[in-house]
Amino acid sequence: MEFFTADLYDAHAQDVHILDDDFVNYGALNKFYGQVQTISLDKNNSDLVKLLRDEDGSGKVLVVDVQKEYFAVVGENLMKFAFKNNWKCIIVNGYIRDTVQIKDISVALFALGKCPRKYIPITKALRDAEVSFCGVQFSNDDWVYEYEDGIILSKAKLI
Repeated sequence: MEFFTADLYDAHAQDVHILDDDFVNYGALNKFYGQVQTISLDKNNSDLVKLLRDEDGSGKVLVVDVQKEYFAVVGENLMKFAFKNNWKCIIVNGYIRDTVQIKDISVALFALGKCPRKYIPITKALRDAEVSFCGVQFSNDDWVYEYEDGIILSKAKLI
């Protein structure tokens, strides 16, 4: 898989968006591309658990919008599910935990930061909805590309 996000941006600047540099990768995978699947959460991650545990993520990037709520929605167990089911990456507009345990799991995990607490009361998630954060709108079937120079989003497959 030979590509560089800087080169992709240069070749498609009018057609791609860049995700802010505020996101940190806590997982072990640092070069990937995949098709977007979205989920919007209200603090609780029970629907996210089911998705990562029960669904094949081959070639996919899961974009999770939690509106920056200061609760961890991804940790060691979810990363193990993601790895087992072949997800390339999880991008969380929020926080994660268990960073020591997940740093060697070969899935990219981008988040705004870490937080030790999780939200216990069960709330409903909204799957396959357009989510927007950091000036970027994510929809199912968009494409995400990541390498050392950053994350870019495209409506079309570029490579």
